[in-house]
Amino acid sequence: MSLISGDRPSFSPVAQMKDLSDRIDAVIDTALAQQRVVGAVVLVAKDGDTVYARAAGFADREANQPMTPDTLFRLSSVSKVYASVAAMALVGQGRLALDAPVTDWLPDFRPTSPDGSVSDITVRHLLSHMAGLNYGFLEPADGPYHRAGVSDGMDIANVTLEENVRRIATVPLLFAPGMSWNYSLATDVLGLLIERATGLPLADAVRTLVMEPLGLTDTGFTIAGPNRLATGYVDDGGTPRRMADLEIIPLPFIEGSEGLRMSLTRAFDENAYPSGGAGMIGSAGDLLAVLEALRKGGAPLLSTSQVEAMVTDQTPGMDLLPWPGRGFGLGFTVLRDPVAANSPEAVGAWRMGGAYGHSWFVDPANGLTVVAFTNAGLEGQSPGGRFPDELTRAIYG
Repeated sequence: MSLISGDRPSFSPVAQMKDLSDRIDAVIDTALAQQRVVGAVVLVAKDGDTVYARAAGFADREANQPMTPDTLFRLSSVSKVYASVAAMALVGQGRLALDAPVTDWLPDFRPTSPDGSVSDITVRHLLSHMAGLNYGFLEPADGPYHRAGVSDGMDIANVTLEENVRRIATVPLLFAPGMSWNYSLATDVLGLLIERATGLPLADAVRTLVMEPLGLTDTGFTIAGPNRLATGYVDDGGTPRRMADLEIIPLPFIEGSEGLRMSLTRAFDENAYPSGGAGMIGSAGDLLAVLEALRKGGAPLLSTSQVEAMVTDQTPGMDLLPWPGRGFGLGFTVLRDPVAANSPEAVGAWRMGGAYGHSWFVDPANGLTVVAFTNAGLEGQSPGGRFPDELTRAIYG
């Protein structure tokens, strides 16, 4: 029996729940047996009830440390959820405005457009990744962000958040703000904006605006429990190998890019700048709680209208690579065309992932929220890995 049939499926029969669990278990067990994934925590909520929860495999294979429900992970781009929600909370409080220029808070942030002119970048441009900024990992090794010494937020870099944003501003934009879309360090710039709007370090601001209202304690820019942190592994064409202190991981789906510069030791570096786009550490359970708050309407974090703004496609008519069939809202992708996306999710579903091996999605039409954290990049990442796609299809039957 399929989990989903029609707009609002019933999910009460015990047999149906067992069918769901069996399908998800099979995906996880196969990925572990084939050594594509080292460990995973998978949570599925349906209409507000957690209907599946499993921790499997190893948090540290070499130490024989099992994965547990409260294992912590380097979040990579999952961090963007927390920073984006924090920014939207400030919009609700009147301390930020979506269509106000960033220079209201960062007067020196004035990167030039390709024609040499300076146009206003707004808070909305940052949240929707329409600011004209870039990521170093999307460039060749000698690209302008690398030449400017810009950090993508996952490597060891002797730089403050303020200095990294200053360096970003020295590089010309890819396009005039609002004219196109490009996944970028916009959320890191947003992090400094949050600091200026609140007068707090970004870690304190996110904790106050997002974590404390929900009573969450596992997620932040430092490690809540060092012994709970999963080790990172990387797909190397066979069995995932333990990541070295510094890895440059190629991205086969992005032609010409150098790849991701990632450092496991960054999580332990007290001087690492707080990257709103990639630098947080946390648990699958915390993310589920935040996503469920948004799916239910936003309280106690945001108003319903603010959530509606976040899940509204800001990029109509634009093709987003590597997310075919999806547009971008204020912080994450929004599904436009399930056929083009090759996905069973309903139109309007939100989804993102993280390079350390994570994926998540919310399908409001079907009352579904799913979090899947692994410690195997890029196999567990959405986009890029098989595991998230297999898991999604198992959930929908």
